[in-house]
Amino acid sequence: MCHCIDCQRRTGGPFGQQARFPRKQVKIEGSSRRYQRIADSGNWIAFHFCPECAATVYYEMEMDPDNYGIPVGAFADPGFPAPRVSVYEGRMHHWVIPPENIEHID
Repeated sequence: MCHCIDCQRRTGGPFGQQARFPRKQVKIEGSSRRYQRIADSGNWIAFHFCPECAATVYYEMEMDPDNYGIPVGAFADPGFPAPRVSVYEGRMHHWVIPPENIEHID
């Protein structure tokens, strides 16, 4: 199965956005439900969901074991800093315009 648009399907938006933090600096509290899949890279990624509302709370990534990924929307902060990296641009909707002054990876 092609996972080329899985982030779009998973988030219900034109892309997924995340912030990454060192595991040593993150304290996980409460319970979550876990869903794991294989990413395009061949590595696993595990999504942890709130058992009450089903929102993604954080990710674990085989390719980045020292960090947690946290969906930017989970912060509910319109002032959250702009992205520094854009990936999979070859798969983005034609009307999405990423910031020019960031790293672009496809």
